[in-house]
Amino acid sequence: MTPSGGMTLRVAVLSLMEAAGDVPGSLRGYLSIGGRSLLRHQLGFALSLGCKRIIVMSEGISGELVALQHVAEAGGAQFHVVATARALVPLLPPDDDVFVLGDGLLAMPDAVRELLEAGPAVLTLPVETALPLGFERIDINNAFAAAMRFPGRIAAGLADLPPEWNAQSALLRLVVQARVPLRGVPAGMLDDGRWNIVRNEEEALRAERSWLRLHTGIAVAGAASPGEMLAVAAVRRFGPALLHAGTRPALVGLAAGVLGLLGGGLAWLGNFAAGFALLGLAWLAERIASLLGQVERDSLLASGIERRGVALFHLLVDAGIVALAGWRSDLANVPKVPWGGAMFAPLLLVLALRLVPLALPRRKWAHQLEDRFVLGLALAAVSIVLPFDLAVAAGVILVVGACLLALQAESRDPNPQLTSRQ
Repeated sequence: MTPSGGMTLRVAVLSLMEAAGDVPGSLRGYLSIGGRSLLRHQLGFALSLGCKRIIVMSEGISGELVALQHVAEAGGAQFHVVATARALVPLLPPDDDVFVLGDGLLAMPDAVRELLEAGPAVLTLPVETALPLGFERIDINNAFAAAMRFPGRIAAGLADLPPEWNAQSALLRLVVQARVPLRGVPAGMLDDGRWNIVRNEEEALRAERSWLRLHTGIAVAGAASPGEMLAVAAVRRFGPALLHAGTRPALVGLAAGVLGLLGGGLAWLGNFAAGFALLGLAWLAERIASLLGQVERDSLLASGIERRGVALFHLLVDAGIVALAGWRSDLANVPKVPWGGAMFAPLLLVLALRLVPLALPRRKWAHQLEDRFVLGLALAAVSIVLPFDLAVAAGVILVVGACLLALQAESRDPNPQLTSRQ
């Protein structure tokens, strides 16, 4: 009977044994990527694969391992720390499905899942490109890509090996001897940073830049607006420093709220241009916070707690824009204009900006209208150099007119899919 009461489990074997460069006492698994250890990233991989038992090969217990135990248990998994290959044997029953991630492996989670979910295999790379990067040789043509999946019965052979053998190297030999299929990792993953072995601090810094670029790449694909591209640039430039300093996305989100309040306060005191600009910056700060949160969820997987209230924050930014525009309007000083009449045109503008992306979801330019950073700066400039009320009214006509023209064009087009990417 297995330790789980006879049920087949998915089990992950991670390693915290290899030294990180020449620094005494440092280990690869503790190298930091985005403010979290490599071992923490691997734990996220394991939990996302559905592993219910996490085993870490380590010669001792540390505060980091205790913290990882809490993460694993919160994810519904058992957590074990063992020091020798023989100690693995009772934790890997014959019927269990075992996943091994090599010491220092950092890979994109979707790549790990795709390659390992296909079935038991030893993942490989071309030996001529992989060996210089630190991957272990299997044979004359193949190097071990630091990840494999196999039935637990193969691990029984560890009991016959000397205790000083490296557990993961021993498992690799046993799995290859058992003729578990080899499955190639596309070599292009090494080139674009989707698959790495990180061996020291210098390599960790390089891998971190690539890691951020890959995780933020989707944000600049397609219809990214100027504000969104600026948020991505900020995360790529300052994200590592923020994450290493322990600045979590929620703290950046709090800063966005403070900027919004400052904008409202300055506008109340009569500095409307600064108020609009700060509202735009508040939206930008929230985008940075959301992007950092998305990076954590995508890379750490099970630990990422999705930030709530983003839609509410955007609604509050729009409400702030309407309020500031109403305060700025000259109509408030016109006799017989009812209370709130000065906010009518700004309200129409914001509603039109929200409506167009819903009415034209396949038009890239329509999603540009969701950018409140650009809107805030535009209103700040208009507040200084143009007749404000006339400019806002013209903006409403322009946005609604563009939407009507686009809808008419789609209704006349026999195949709207051909023009949906304009």
